[in-house]
Amino acid sequence: MQYPRTQVAGKSPWSLSTQQQLALLDSRNTGLTQEEVLQRRRHYGDNVLAVSSSRPVLSILLAQFKSLMVLFLLAAVILSAVLGEVVDALAILFVILINAMIGFITELRAVRSMEALRKLGSMTTRVRREGKIQEIEAAQLVPGDIVILEGGDVISADMRLMSASKLEADESALTGESMPVSKDVTVLAPETLLAERHNMMFRGTALTRGSGEAVVVSTGMQTELGHIATMVEQTEEDELTPLERRLDQMGRRLIWLTLGLSILVTLSGVIAGKSLWLMIQTGIALAVATIPEGLPVVATIALARGMWRMARRSALINKLSAVETLGATSVICTDKTGTLTENRMTVQRYWTADAVVDVTGEGLSQQGEFYVGDRRILPREHPLLREALRIGALCSNAGLEGDKANGDPLEVALLVAAAKAGINQPELLANLPEAREEAFDTQTKMMATYHHEDGALYVAVKGAPEIVLNRCGAFISEHGERTTMDDVMRREWARRNEQMAADGLRVVALASKRADSTEDDAYSDLNLVALVGLQDPPREDIAPAIAECQAAGMRVVMITGDQEQTARSVAHAVGLIQRLDADVIHGAELAVMDLEDEAIKQRLLACNIFCRVTPQDKLTLIALHQDAGNVVAMTGDGVNDAPALKKADIGVSMGRRGTQVAREASDMVLRDDAFTSITIAVQQGRVIFNNIRSFVIYLLSCNLSEVLLVGVASLLGAPLPLLPLQILFLNLVTDVFPALALGMGEGDRSVMDLPPRPRHEAILTGRHWLSIFVYGLIMSLSVLTVFFTALYLFEWPESEAVTMTFLTIALAQLWHVFNMRGQSSGFFRNDVVKNPYVWAALALCLVLITAYLWLPILARVLSLLALNVEQWLWVVGMSLVTYVLGQVYLGFSKLFGGMRGQFKARAE
Repeated sequence: MQYPRTQVAGKSPWSLSTQQQLALLDSRNTGLTQEEVLQRRRHYGDNVLAVSSSRPVLSILLAQFKSLMVLFLLAAVILSAVLGEVVDALAILFVILINAMIGFITELRAVRSMEALRKLGSMTTRVRREGKIQEIEAAQLVPGDIVILEGGDVISADMRLMSASKLEADESALTGESMPVSKDVTVLAPETLLAERHNMMFRGTALTRGSGEAVVVSTGMQTELGHIATMVEQTEEDELTPLERRLDQMGRRLIWLTLGLSILVTLSGVIAGKSLWLMIQTGIALAVATIPEGLPVVATIALARGMWRMARRSALINKLSAVETLGATSVICTDKTGTLTENRMTVQRYWTADAVVDVTGEGLSQQGEFYVGDRRILPREHPLLREALRIGALCSNAGLEGDKANGDPLEVALLVAAAKAGINQPELLANLPEAREEAFDTQTKMMATYHHEDGALYVAVKGAPEIVLNRCGAFISEHGERTTMDDVMRREWARRNEQMAADGLRVVALASKRADSTEDDAYSDLNLVALVGLQDPPREDIAPAIAECQAAGMRVVMITGDQEQTARSVAHAVGLIQRLDADVIHGAELAVMDLEDEAIKQRLLACNIFCRVTPQDKLTLIALHQDAGNVVAMTGDGVNDAPALKKADIGVSMGRRGTQVAREASDMVLRDDAFTSITIAVQQGRVIFNNIRSFVIYLLSCNLSEVLLVGVASLLGAPLPLLPLQILFLNLVTDVFPALALGMGEGDRSVMDLPPRPRHEAILTGRHWLSIFVYGLIMSLSVLTVFFTALYLFEWPESEAVTMTFLTIALAQLWHVFNMRGQSSGFFRNDVVKNPYVWAALALCLVLITAYLWLPILARVLSLLALNVEQWLWVVGMSLVTYVLGQVYLGFSKLFGGMRGQFKARAE
């Protein structure tokens, strides 16, 4: 559609005053009405960019024929047709089509699953409409909307600033400027370049600091980012994850090995006097059977299913590669507020110069009372308490309307406390209108607002107690007088802060001052009014989750901006530390530490609690643990957490309280903000890696058994125990379906009883290659026993011996799937037995085997004959040998593994 312009000819939003821009857009400070929004949405459309189309179905289908395996099969089809073997040619062609359809269906489901997952996350924006602040989907923005901006927001439309407080934006994605750009409301010349339009906010950029308000001037394809999108043909290529890349590389290396083996088998058969054409067919069939072309596809399927399982448990994965990394996580660095705690703050205590006031009530309920000891008091009769409540209501960007609130939980809690005292924020702001805001800054750890009062300016301040105390020249005494803050009183207020923090409360200092101008320093010579303590209880499920992490060999490290006493109290409550005198490292101490000192480095690695940390401190700690060989997961929610989220191996952001910048920088978004979702995601990461490993071991061991079977028979000069089409059938049926089923298992909690795998551990270690060889050898020997016994002991016809061989290896491979259980699991209670896909795969394979055995047309294709009871007893009995000996091997592996672990523990 044609998008209408939202600017006057010859004029641009940056060259107009805010009032001119509002008039042009027929908007106002109170925002648009719902009727205006509906009309504009019909007129302008949704605020979205042109979306790149999903991968075409035809592209996925054609990709199934672009492999070396298909080339081998096509060569076999051509040779069969040339030599007049029409049935063989049609059968091989059928194999090509079936194999392509299996790959097509599974890959299509994986691709569409990942595309659907990407749609689960959506951006939201805070706007003012009809005078009320509300949170809407960014796609619903229209020109004329008034947007409320805060540090951490990702800008979702082009906007003209109306007000700005310490506003800085990261515009590197649009202009290439690496440093944050300061923003203001100054009117600029029409010819001002894009990178210098400091009164504009552009779609796709991010607020790194400050707050403000802006009016939307362009949406969708009419934004600057939209203009670029129309000029650039956007093509997105599917990126392989490290795991998929390793599987692909392993598959390519195995190609040359299997080609060599196939050529060797072919030559040995020809030398032994067998038909050249038969041996060429056999060589091609063996090559096809042993080339694990499906490894990367199965990895994609397993990873995609894991993403869905995590999404159902509130963990939304942004990057596919994160799924595999999760399983190796060994250190989780987590914030305190909202992750270990409920983030449902409630004001419990005010400490003023004349009293300690306890507040009743919880959550958003505005019903509560105020007590000094056992005596109930009325806030209106307590001037210092009322002043503290007023500061909390004024110095805020939150909103409270009935039982609905928006904004920072701490600010909401202060508004609720004020409401309990009968203080209505909108009415208060009407009497003391805001003149300016000094936005909260992670460096200063304070926030201030200027208000007009009685012809002067009243400044309301809140912030970290130790910071505010250092800025206070006085405190308000019990008589309401301004009293000098000497060293004695400063220590007394510090003691009160420590006492409240030791009770597990989050403490905030409230102060005020008078100013002559909004340009006056908001934080100089403050008057301390009160300390306020807020209760944020630990989540009920956090202690078991931390215990589970520790049992799984993962360390949990609390990295918080809160003060030491509060951090220590919460850490003890959730089981992160066992003693209250555990080591806690302050951010100020960390900043001056010599990280080259080995003793200091070891202390940092051993410490579980870090308090009053800065964003740079987080980067330092992540790098320290990574250098020590750990795989680090880092949680964060603020804009200043984005660098740490990118630095960590797994960046985890909060879906509810996290900023959009943090969410976009992360690998995983917790939609419920719960730490337990991290443990569930780690469990799934381990399960997926184990599934892929089981799939590879099963597939390669089955393939090896076929190579050994045909190779040994050829070297001994015996007839071929398997025919080419039979090998292709095994590759298509008994190899593929059970292997796919193993890749889709859901696992169980037992994976969390083991330590995380090493950071760079290969998919197949030495012991796994040994298992592949042992399993392949067991299968091939048991099947060769059947073949040679039938052929030379009982002297049954060669065709019957081949049929017995085919059925024995087919059934042996089916029973072999149960050897893929974990070493520590039971015979009947394990991941494989509980996997419904395994049973479905076995049932399907048995049905297909039965059909090819008993239906004459299909039986002729594979050259199969009916067997008598004695022959069937040999087939079933020897096929079970693989399962029995496989279980014996698992038992010995567990025994020797335990002994090796004990020796290692004694040596250490």
